[in-house]
Amino acid sequence: MRKHSNKNKDEAAIDMTPMLDIVFIMLIFFIVTASFLKEAGIEVNRPEGASGEPQEKANIMIAVTSGDEVWMEKRRIDVRAVRANVERLKAENPEGTIVIQADVDSTTGVVAEIMDSLNSAGYTDHVLATQLN
Repeated sequence: MRKHSNKNKDEAAIDMTPMLDIVFIMLIFFIVTASFLKEAGIEVNRPEGASGEPQEKANIMIAVTSGDEVWMEKRRIDVRAVRANVERLKAENPEGTIVIQADVDSTTGVVAEIMDSLNSAGYTDHVLATQLN
């Protein structure tokens, strides 16, 4: 009699495999189609600008603080390491635009050094972020 009751329990089980397949397919779909925003890691007080265009593919962010610290990917880096970091990020996303977010109180020497290293590496698709007034 015990064999008969165990057989009924096995027949009443619901097969979850098709539902799990659909869940995994949906998860893969959302991961592939999601656009990930890369942040510099800090918030800077950008200068105001009258002219400017929003950048849709701004995926490489470089921030310069008022104390002339350079930040990329939520970590502080040396200004001499900007080129190597940008080359690595450009390899991951060749279509991304480089955006430099300089604080209004940062010195132009640091920003010029960043732009010079980007130009010498051949990256001319960089912009300076401003606040629209």
